[in-house]
Amino acid sequence: MPEKTLIPLFPLGVVLLPGLPLPLHIFEERYKQMIGECVEREEVFGMVAYTGSQIKSAGCTARVAEVLKRYEDGRLDIMTVGERRFVISEQDESKPYLQGWVEYFDDQEEELEDRDRELALKGLILHDELSRLLGSAADHDGSGAMELQEISFVLAGSQGFSLEEKQAFLEMTSTRERLSKAVPALEKLIERLKLTLEIKRIIGGNGHPPSLLGDKD
Repeated sequence: MPEKTLIPLFPLGVVLLPGLPLPLHIFEERYKQMIGECVEREEVFGMVAYTGSQIKSAGCTARVAEVLKRYEDGRLDIMTVGERRFVISEQDESKPYLQGWVEYFDDQEEELEDRDRELALKGLILHDELSRLLGSAADHDGSGAMELQEISFVLAGSQGFSLEEKQAFLEMTSTRERLSKAVPALEKLIERLKLTLEIKRIIGGNGHPPSLLGDKD
């Protein structure tokens, strides 16, 4: 039976994936306490997606990589990084903030092949193109040393995917499956974004088709 671990939980309307950064602004008293304890003890907390009516059962631990700013009233700006995925087996409300007994999980062992790396590299190119179209920086270092699982999470965390889509990627236990679904999804995202940008360009003028406007004396 998998060992269960008790960790603090932070429900929020985002999905954190392993290896990816997530900046957070901490302002609620219970979470100021929770983050303060995690920083002091150098411990992780669990990020779990909250839809407004439901806390997802699968999440990812976050480690505070840096405290960016401390405010006089105790608020914090922090940078966190995702580490390990887990499933909540039981919630614990004995502290001011929510805790959960969790079991960790990882991808199953797979014999990944050259075609999987080719797909991953194609995905990184698409990810960078999407970032460029959105005017944001790519969230990977561009090195060729990244493991395929790491690349799969970078792709899964791309802007444009919904909370539910990112949650599905988080819960997958196959690197190959994550790559095979993320890459074509990225292609569709880019196609849709290019079309949206082209439409904005077309209607961004004075509202009249130039070819239909006659010269005025």
